[in-house]
Amino acid sequence: MYTIKGKKFPCRSSVTMNIIGGKWKTVILFHLMEGALRYNELRKKMSSVTERTLSLQLKDLEEDSVIERKVYTSKPPLKVEYSLTDFGKTLIPLLLAIADWGGYVVEKYSDE
Repeated sequence: MYTIKGKKFPCRSSVTMNIIGGKWKTVILFHLMEGALRYNELRKKMSSVTERTLSLQLKDLEEDSVIERKVYTSKPPLKVEYSLTDFGKTLIPLLLAIADWGGYVVEKYSDE
């Protein structure tokens, strides 16, 4: 049993899935591997996600220290950028492996 931030996990993989699990978190992280993006840039890349869901997923990733939210207030309009933290960058090999495995599944089971 593992305890992180007061929450108990039965195994290390459940710790990982708690941080990156869900339909949109890995998609967000995959886009941020390319570099920092503004909220609207993420929305354009992920057109089928609702604004509420995207905002909540970004907030979760920020709370888990995987991404950083940087606000630029020097001149209007307000500019907000999201980027991977150093901790978040440690997920890159895992994200690439997940994408590779997804490619394998598509090749093997695709209806097309």
